[in-house]
Amino acid sequence: MTDSSPGQNPTFKEWAEWKRSWRKNNQRTPRCQCPGHSHTYSQAPGLSPSGKTTDYAFEMAVSNIRYGAGVTKEVGMDLQNMGAKNVCLMTDKNLSQLPPVKTVMDSLVKNGINFKLYDSVRVEPTDRSFMEAVEFAKKGAFDAYVAVGGGSTMDTCKAANLYASSPHSDFLDYVNAPIGKGKPVTVPLRPLIAVPTTSGTGSETTGVAIFDYEHLKVKTGIASRAIKPTLGLIDPLHTLHMPERVVANSGFDVLCHALESYTALPYHMRSPCPSNPITRPAYQGSNPISDIWAVHALQIVAKYLKSHGMSYPISGLVKKYKAKDYKVDHPLVPHGLSVVLTSPAVFTFTAQMSPERHLEMAEILGADTRTARIPDAGPILADTLRKFLFDLDVDDGLAAIGYSKADIPALVKGTLPQERVTKLAPRPQSEEDLSVLFEASMKLY
Repeated sequence: MTDSSPGQNPTFKEWAEWKRSWRKNNQRTPRCQCPGHSHTYSQAPGLSPSGKTTDYAFEMAVSNIRYGAGVTKEVGMDLQNMGAKNVCLMTDKNLSQLPPVKTVMDSLVKNGINFKLYDSVRVEPTDRSFMEAVEFAKKGAFDAYVAVGGGSTMDTCKAANLYASSPHSDFLDYVNAPIGKGKPVTVPLRPLIAVPTTSGTGSETTGVAIFDYEHLKVKTGIASRAIKPTLGLIDPLHTLHMPERVVANSGFDVLCHALESYTALPYHMRSPCPSNPITRPAYQGSNPISDIWAVHALQIVAKYLKSHGMSYPISGLVKKYKAKDYKVDHPLVPHGLSVVLTSPAVFTFTAQMSPERHLEMAEILGADTRTARIPDAGPILADTLRKFLFDLDVDDGLAAIGYSKADIPALVKGTLPQERVTKLAPRPQSEEDLSVLFEASMKLY
């Protein structure tokens, strides 16, 4: 039995009601596929002789997390419990003078932990800054690491731990293809405790380390579950030391991560299907668990903030722009800002693949979608984002941070290597599509 169509141009409400009715009337009780109830036995879908090319599974591989105001003071006890004798503490020059690092150092001293401080982490790291940290780690022969800071510090510490544990590897061995060789990490790493001082990157839970590859002027990274932190200490007291624009840009990262996660290609449509679970990528597409957290994260952003691929060349090709409230000696477009500037154009482009999810996101951000038409999902979400960003005093597009139409070919070129994220977009994009998206992002308001 099937229900009649909701019409050629239904509202979001009419479409949702029709979908619920269709599911109710067309649902079938699936036959059990287990060996006890089936006359045949087949392998997992992606590994069957049928030639299936898309994946059939997703995996949650995250660090242990401890949350609580003041939880940072426990780090010395954690290292003591691990039996650590010689610890590398990594941070950046600014944070080395602030309470989060002082709290960590006090805890290490109190618990008798021997440590050496590396405070030369570069905000928005490069291959050169990674290798400088790696050399420090190799010489120190550390048996544990502590990273205190934002994504830059945590990513740098992951790289230092990796290459110090694999001292004979070439730097590009573990870097993502097509820039590097993308080899699986098979060497054992030392424990790493991450103490984030910003929100948005989630680097305290992931096996991803991002950097600018200066030779090609592109942003790339290392992605392996093996490099994820052993433990993340989430201490909300550290947010008290974030300048206003750092708070805003971190929040934009949360905003875009939530939007992209919820509208990403579903995990079971991602290809190729891995022949071995070790090659299943860290970025796997939308799934039932990430959906829950993405929606919840967006609800939090919508409620509190007003007090991933195209972003990389925007950060990596920065000319003279220096973000407000960031004390650095080099041009800098913070990751959250680089992501959010293209978001209206990107979600207009992707909306045709899952319009109902785009409308749901717009509604959470404050849009009235009761009479919205399905074909208008993209423009509605884009307009909602523009208003949101305008209210938060975000720069008026790529032109406002120093880019022009003449830079579009270089921006497109810098996006092409980011396949680990761009391939998860629900709608494939050509170089021409990317050019149009960058042009549309030159001005937001």
